[in-house]
Amino acid sequence: MSDTETDTEEPSVFYDIEEGDTRVTQGRTITEADVMNFAGVSGDFNHIHTDEERMQESMFGERIAHGMLAVSAATGLLWQSRTREERDAVVAFYGIDELRFRQPLYVGDTIRVETEVLETREREEGPGNGTVRFHVDVVNQRDQVVVSCQMTSLMR
Repeated sequence: MSDTETDTEEPSVFYDIEEGDTRVTQGRTITEADVMNFAGVSGDFNHIHTDEERMQESMFGERIAHGMLAVSAATGLLWQSRTREERDAVVAFYGIDELRFRQPLYVGDTIRVETEVLETREREEGPGNGTVRFHVDVVNQRDQVVVSCQMTSLMR
């Protein structure tokens, strides 16, 4: 193989990933701006996210952040936790299964993401070498799981 071929070769991180591998990301605090920007982008202006006064009388006692904001923030934290080689090896986000919103997420909560590799599955055809299925917990500063799911990535 020539030097030119080596330089253009795509990384093959998939084969380095093993079932049971774990990762914990850095934390991220959910802000008022995050909630309002997510409402604007998603079109979800439900009062549970946007009406502070009304929510004071609710079972939550205050507004809660969108569950899908927590999921979106989790994907960002996971992306930031990857090395450049790992980022280059991601072909696509392949899906989410068993998504559950377990605890409310409040403005001011700081979340982190904890993952464990559940399964790697080699692909015979198509882009990428295989899929990696992760168990994902989004955890707040009180060590409560806010969101849990399984995320699958298509990787080289």
